Amino acid sequence: MNDNESDLQGDLVLNVVGDPLEPCSTDPMTGFFRDGTCKTDSRDRGSHTICAVMTREFLEHQRRIGNDLTTAMPQYHFPGLVPGDRWCVTAANWLRAHQDGAAAPVVLASTHHSVLDIVPIHVLHHHAVDVPSDPRDLDNNASP
Repeated sequence: MNDNESDLQGDLVLNVVGDPLEPCSTDPMTGFFRDGTCKTDSRDRGSHTICAVMTREFLEHQRRIGNDLTTAMPQYHFPGLVPGDRWCVTAANWLRAHQDGAAAPVVLASTHHSVLDIVPIHVLHHHAVDVPSDPRDLDNNASP
């Protein structure tokens, strides 16, 4: 078992569909631990557990609610995001975007199972997307 398959206690880390958690993105490098996955533990107070594919609408929504994801913050190893990037976003902010009609597509295989304590599985399925070879090809104005 490699580091992407086990959490800090050595237990298997699962995604929302019950399979081993898959990487979300290494370019840009995402995750609370900046390991490319949406793993979490008690230090991750924001629950950065949803692997989302950024859209212009989602990024604009996040900026409006005070969560600027487009401006680089090198001190936090944060590159600033553009449409098409995959990123581990907080469950609460993603859910708020969903409620406001601006949810980003979700990669279920890369979304940590603990998000189900915050977001119902049927909501995640509604926004589920398979990541194409070039995610920048996704329609930046519409969720699936």
